[in-house]
Amino acid sequence: MEERKALRELAQGGVLLTCRALESGWPARGLTRALRAEGWERLQGGAWAEPGRAPDLPTRLRAVQLLNPRLVVSHRSAAALWRIETLAPAAAAPLEFIDPALSFRGKARGVRVRRMLLDCRDVALRHGLRLTSPVRTLTDLLRTLPRDDALVALESAVTYRRVGGARRAPLAGLDLVGAALASPAQGLARARRWLDLCDPRAGSPAETIARMRMAEAALRPESQVELFTPLGRRVVLDFLFRREGLAVEIEGYAYHGTPEAHRRDVSRFNQVIQCPEGRTLLRFTAQDVFHHPDRMISETRAALLASE
Repeated sequence: MEERKALRELAQGGVLLTCRALESGWPARGLTRALRAEGWERLQGGAWAEPGRAPDLPTRLRAVQLLNPRLVVSHRSAAALWRIETLAPAAAAPLEFIDPALSFRGKARGVRVRRMLLDCRDVALRHGLRLTSPVRTLTDLLRTLPRDDALVALESAVTYRRVGGARRAPLAGLDLVGAALASPAQGLARARRWLDLCDPRAGSPAETIARMRMAEAALRPESQVELFTPLGRRVVLDFLFRREGLAVEIEGYAYHGTPEAHRRDVSRFNQVIQCPEGRTLLRFTAQDVFHHPDRMISETRAALLASE
C-alpha cells in the first residue's frame, strides 16, 4: 500500500512518467510489472495513467506534453479542449501538437506534431496544458481542414453554444480571426475563402452543413430568421424561404429525448405555423443532414415547387 501511494504521489495530473519513478528510487527491474499489477494503464512509452482514471483526451495529451514539454496542443486537440465543435470527434483523431522549437524528430503512437513558429500570444493554459489560443486554433483549422470541417469549427467558436452539456460563450470574433489571417502562411488563400463563408448566427454543426448542402444545390434561404406570432411570441427559424413561406428546421440528436423536450418541440411547431411568414414547415434531423442530404434537398425542392 505504501508503494502504491508513493507512485500516485509521483503522478502529475493523473499521469506518471517512468523516469520520475526511477529518479525517486524505484528499481528499473520489475517497475513495469508493478505498475500493471496496480492497474496503471500505459499511455505512451514512459507514461502511465493512474488506476481508476479513464484515459480521456486531456490525460492522453498530458502524457505527451510531460514527455515533450516544448510541445503545444493544437488543431483538433486544442479545439476539443476549448469546446469548439468539429465534425470528426477529437477522440478518434491523432493527438495534435505544434513544436515551436522546430526541432522535434521523435515518434509517438497516435500523435501528430507540426513544426511551426508560435508567438507568445498564440499560447494559452487550460486544464494544466499548454495549447494554442482560440484564435490561433481557428486559423490553424481554417488553413488545414476541408471546408465543411473548418466552417463547423469556426461557426461553433464565434457564437454561444451548448457543448458537452454546458453553455459556452463565444471564444473569438471574426475580426480577430481575419486579422490573424493577414500574415503570409501556407493555406492562407483557402482559409480566407472559408472565412468569407462563415455565418456566425448558425446554431449547430448540423445547421452549418445544412446551409452548405443547400448552397451547393443553389438554394439560399435566410438563416436564423426572427419572426413573431400574432400574439407577439418570438420565434427564431433556422432557415426561411420568405417568398414561398417555407420554414426549414434542423433538429438535434436529442430530438424528442424526453417528454419535456417533446412538449417544447410541439409548442415550437405550433408557434412557427402561426407566423404569417412561415406557412409551411419542414423538419430534418442531424442524421438527415449528415447522412442523407440528397433527401433533404429533394424534399425542400418539392415543398418550394408546391408553394408556387
